[in-house]
Amino acid sequence: MNKTNLSIIDKELTIEGSISSTGKLIIKGKVNGEIKGDVIVIAEDGEVDSSSAIVSSMTVGGKFNGDVIASKELIILSTGSCSGKVECKDLIVENGGVLNAEVSCTTSSQVDRGKEKEKIRLAKKEMKESKKIEL
Repeated sequence: MNKTNLSIIDKELTIEGSISSTGKLIIKGKVNGEIKGDVIVIAEDGEVDSSSAIVSSMTVGGKFNGDVIASKELIILSTGSCSGKVECKDLIVENGGVLNAEVSCTTSSQVDRGKEKEKIRLAKKEMKESKKIEL
């Protein structure tokens, strides 16, 4: 039986500082700080301002401003807006979604895979070392 961790930052909650999570993190409130995690979902009401977000996958339905490295994918929903600097493998922007960022997308066919693999390895190592949410 495979259980996935689920964490929620609710609407009335504001976090200032670093967050490290495993599993899925749903952000409905406000976050100002660094994020390291597996799957991050910024809900329609959610707002994130992050100088460094290192994730496997991020879905933006609210507002994201800052730098994000997504080893798998970045999805911007029709209600979402993303600005800053983005590095990802796959980028999906729904009709109506806003992307105002410096974007660097990598694919498995690109030569520069060593750099991406190193970032993923480091992110996984950091997540294994910290299996809790840090506030």
